[in-house]
Amino acid sequence: MSGENAPQGMGAPRPETRARLDALQQALEETSRRQAGYPANLAYDYSALTPFLQYSLNNIGDPFHESNYAINSRAFEREVIAAFANLMHLPAEAAWGYVTSGGTEGNMYGLYLARKLHPDGIVFFSQDTHYSVLKNLSVLNMRNIMIKSQENGELDYDDLFETVRIHRDTPVIVMANIGTTMKGAIDDLGRVRAILEDLAIASHYIHADAALSGMILPFVDDPQPYGFDAGIDSVSLSGHKVIGAPLPCGVVLTKREYVNAVARSVEYLGTLDTTVPGSRSGFTPLILWYALEHYGLDGLRRLVGDMLDMAAYAVERFNENGIPAWRNHNSVTVVFPRPSEEVVRRWQLAPLGDIAHVITMPHITRETVDEIVDACATDAGSTRT
Repeated sequence: MSGENAPQGMGAPRPETRARLDALQQALEETSRRQAGYPANLAYDYSALTPFLQYSLNNIGDPFHESNYAINSRAFEREVIAAFANLMHLPAEAAWGYVTSGGTEGNMYGLYLARKLHPDGIVFFSQDTHYSVLKNLSVLNMRNIMIKSQENGELDYDDLFETVRIHRDTPVIVMANIGTTMKGAIDDLGRVRAILEDLAIASHYIHADAALSGMILPFVDDPQPYGFDAGIDSVSLSGHKVIGAPLPCGVVLTKREYVNAVARSVEYLGTLDTTVPGSRSGFTPLILWYALEHYGLDGLRRLVGDMLDMAAYAVERFNENGIPAWRNHNSVTVVFPRPSEEVVRRWQLAPLGDIAHVITMPHITRETVDEIVDACATDAGSTRT
């Protein structure tokens, strides 16, 4: 389109606007070099996708149904869903899902389905479950009971057994952690299922929060049970964690048969309403699709292997310096005593009570680990004196 009626672009920024943006970029460059406590892979390059920022990509509605809004990336989103379903051992013909804004939305969707299928159900979750789950339960107005955790962050199965036994006349909804936030603990799905079977709980639903470890376990030689073959009914995974992305994103997966409980047709959109939001980003599916194309399964296996090797190195270096550090099996979350607030702030560590952790994402190098350990050792030494 040309001529005086053509849409006008935004044009070059004003000098003061440019100055603000330059200052922000400089600050982000500096802080990105010292981000060690949160599970976000900062080592990526999506410049090949820059041209798509000029389009208003909106994957509104169900990714498996076209809509009247044609500026979308649904075909790419479906490929992403298929790839994640394969990793989670969910047969393609039975799989349904969509690309979310992140783990919190994925957990909300799993709980939303569970409530639709079991309106009177009680949600059981451990004290180490991500903080957003309580918020989701409040929004969804679902009955819930917190279960104790073990010292390593894993669910206390004895407490789960006794609590479910008391409420065995009510449908049971279990929020299982496949990698807890602070300690990287993985709940034993086999033991959870055994408890439900022992108590003859006929109506139950298991949602798995696999935000971080869901993209680690498929690529190790001895994974703990984590997928649909282990008895889960839905799962939430993050895309900006192991894979890495400039925008928070993730994938929620469930069985196609369950989605019929929430689906409804929206005439003016020409599609089904099956997701939590209305409009959904069509750019984040491109990000995940591009990353999967770039890495391939072998590349992701190498990526995860390097992360686990770095976690082992971090534990070794901490312990060599007299700082007791540990990690759970197949975890990249390294737990150690909480250092001073100065060290926490400088390296953006994640503290809780008397502990903190480093998560060895792909951008974390040996030099980074060494600097953090040295800072903690110096910190501990000054505290002792």
